Amino acid sequence: MTISLETAASTNASSVVSSHFINGEWTDAGGPTFPVHNPLNGELVGEAAAGGSAEARAAVEAAAAAFPAWANLAPGARQLLFLKAADIVERRTEELVELMAVEGGASRAFSSFQIRLSAAMLRQAAGWGYLPAGDVLRSDVPGRTATVTRKPLGVVAGFTPWNGAFYLAWRTFLLPMAFGNTTVIKPSELAPRSAGLVHAEILEEAGFPAGTFNVVTHAPGEAPAISDVFFESPAVRCINFTGSDRTARILGAQAGRALKRMVLELGGFNPVLILDDADVEESIRAVTFGAFLHQGQVCMNSRKVYVHSSLHDEFVAGLKARVETLKIGDPRDPAVIIGPLINDGAVEQIAARVQDALDRGAALVTGGTADGRLYPPTILSHVPADAICSTGADETFGPLLVIEAFDDAEEAFRASQNTPFGLSASIMTRNRARGLDLAARFDTGIIHINAPTMASEASLPVGGVKDSGWGRSGYYAIEDFTEVRLTTVSREPGRYPF
Repeated sequence: MTISLETAASTNASSVVSSHFINGEWTDAGGPTFPVHNPLNGELVGEAAAGGSAEARAAVEAAAAAFPAWANLAPGARQLLFLKAADIVERRTEELVELMAVEGGASRAFSSFQIRLSAAMLRQAAGWGYLPAGDVLRSDVPGRTATVTRKPLGVVAGFTPWNGAFYLAWRTFLLPMAFGNTTVIKPSELAPRSAGLVHAEILEEAGFPAGTFNVVTHAPGEAPAISDVFFESPAVRCINFTGSDRTARILGAQAGRALKRMVLELGGFNPVLILDDADVEESIRAVTFGAFLHQGQVCMNSRKVYVHSSLHDEFVAGLKARVETLKIGDPRDPAVIIGPLINDGAVEQIAARVQDALDRGAALVTGGTADGRLYPPTILSHVPADAICSTGADETFGPLLVIEAFDDAEEAFRASQNTPFGLSASIMTRNRARGLDLAARFDTGIIHINAPTMASEASLPVGGVKDSGWGRSGYYAIEDFTEVRLTTVSREPGRYPF
């Protein structure tokens, strides 16, 4: 396993930001701020504004005031804005790669992946305004015409995460905006610029109207001051949250009291089933990517592999050899694939779960020893079912993969479903019909055959079931960010019972 701690040359793409973005304006500097640190080495990369309820209310008011004009903007005008934003994203690629490295520990491979997806999503959303706006329905009442149209909700408040920050932030606010809503974003305090503020820079340059997109940042531990405003304000019609199921339960309780609509993109356990007829080399490649992209800090990362016993030894040996070639170190080095975990708590969680499994009799295939916040891809086999990392009851957010051999595919399938999560899963088999039959039985929002659990495209409807949340991305998000309105017109006098 190659570990490189050499630091690439610094650039000026650090997260030096001390302003919120409200109503098309960067607020004056000089208020309270909080530090943002590089997860690799703890170096200060910037200061961000420490906002609270006053800033959140101002942002919501700005979004509410901008909503009528944005909702009624001609689709061609909105299209030009989205297309220009996509061009700006691509033009700023090198700066964005640097930003995601120093603020979130993203490798060049992962940050480039996010940039491509973001530009593609912007260009796809640019055309949605020209899609049919509704339906004409038949009525049993003579002379009556019934139409159903979709209308934007109003203000959508979004919570954007630190992991996959750049792309997931676009997904959080772009989808509501594409359907005519205005937005307020609260980025993670761990990556405030790559999770929201840099997007404001891009949309401002693209010429988006003031108030359509607003960003309020906060210091660690101060999120409730902002989120409370979102739930209390009548103007906010929907909360769009990407994060953990634990935080979602807290927000969901608030949403229930406030009768707010919520869209939730949460965690996943994301099993892989490698059947006895699978291509072993392709399975190794898919699992390596699916398990260890961004150090296992993505909700769709593979967490457990069930491999047929006839392929087990070959698969484990090949996987071990492959992951040990992945370079670990400063994500600004283009050769590095595995960067740092986001903070010390993340390292401690992985270390504790690896040790728990080893104490219960698991075998360490590779990895398992941290170097600061650099934690190598770690593979465990022969893990007892009661080990925390193996139960599927809680998401282990990092580069830890559990491998379990099976003889009976039906038993492996049932075991893979014994989890409260239902985000993604993969089946590796040469028999596509067999794969489709098995896939139909999975209780997940996503199921891939002969592809990683991480397979993603901007146009595809990503989302989970059970404790992995509800709602979908892509055009299917129209169900979450619009409401259906029935309008009838009667051409003949009505007939009434009284």
